[in-house]
Amino acid sequence: MATDPYDLITMGRIGVDLYPLQSGVPLARVESFGKFLGGSPSNVAVAATRLGLRTALITRTGADPFGEYLHQELRAFGVDDRWVTPVEAYPTPLTFCEIFPPDHFPLHFYRLPKAPDLEIHEHELDLGAVAAARVFWATGTGLCAEPSRTATLAALAARPRSGLTVLDLDWRPMFWSGADDARPLYRAALRHATVAVGNTDECEIATGEREPYAAARALLDTGVRLAVVKRGPKGVLAMSADGATADVPPVPVEVVNGLGAGDAFGGALCHGLLAGWDLERTVRYANAAGALVASRLACSSAMPYPEEVAAALDGTGGGAPGGVGAAGSGALGSGSAAPDRPGAPGGGAPRGGVA
Repeated sequence: MATDPYDLITMGRIGVDLYPLQSGVPLARVESFGKFLGGSPSNVAVAATRLGLRTALITRTGADPFGEYLHQELRAFGVDDRWVTPVEAYPTPLTFCEIFPPDHFPLHFYRLPKAPDLEIHEHELDLGAVAAARVFWATGTGLCAEPSRTATLAALAARPRSGLTVLDLDWRPMFWSGADDARPLYRAALRHATVAVGNTDECEIATGEREPYAAARALLDTGVRLAVVKRGPKGVLAMSADGATADVPPVPVEVVNGLGAGDAFGGALCHGLLAGWDLERTVRYANAAGALVASRLACSSAMPYPEEVAAALDGTGGGAPGGVGAAGSGALGSGSAAPDRPGAPGGGAPRGGVA
């Protein structure tokens, strides 16, 4: 067993993504689907692994064949799955999407009666490993139900203020009874975070501010050292407590499926922060990684390698064919693609099986 700290530990949602292999077709008329590892923090771990980081994931699946599939995929991607445990009572979640490029990708979550990843208990956490990780990444969805809520807050509280502790705001209204219930829990989590990441909708839920600069300042006022506001087709704004600001334009791409782009952005953001890059370089790199994924069908298997991001940045490379029908053109900022979870631009050939 390795004893060195992980570069990144993520915690939260996991599931099986079933994405149409036909573009521009309503779900009722789709004839075949690709099967992929899904869930935002799971995808962030994959994205960071592709960029060379040592990662692990804390989550739970059903004790079923789909749960075993997710273990197989995590291992194949190089993500440590030692803290991915089964829950006998609930099935592994499924997520379907519809693909209407360039900017409409409705999601349909099947997480009832309860998702196993909301059954993470505080007493099951390796808080020593969480505290030691170079980056810890938690999500707002983990706050929506117990016991995950208490476990997520405990993991965040275990982190030293000197570390990189990221709260991905990850607002999914279908998981909550209302914004008023979510806001105080976001505030409690932000007290322990040093980095906050969200789109304008998510920032409004967490802070009450929607205008990007006001939202970034409001996030900094909670105590984080870096606020990242994803603005869809207007790009990404990042603002640090030391006064540095990066306002990065979107990357033009031929959009196939924008849903995984924000997760690619997240993994690349972690990479840049750990590399010690300046804010502008970090955000541009993350934006390019997201752009590559939006030009591809899948999320997890579409995450780019360093040479692909480098090629996208210098204009010599772009997204590979995504395997679906006609893609739409668009200029997407990281976290822009879908109303349910706006993502960054991105691309890559799918790796999953066909359901």
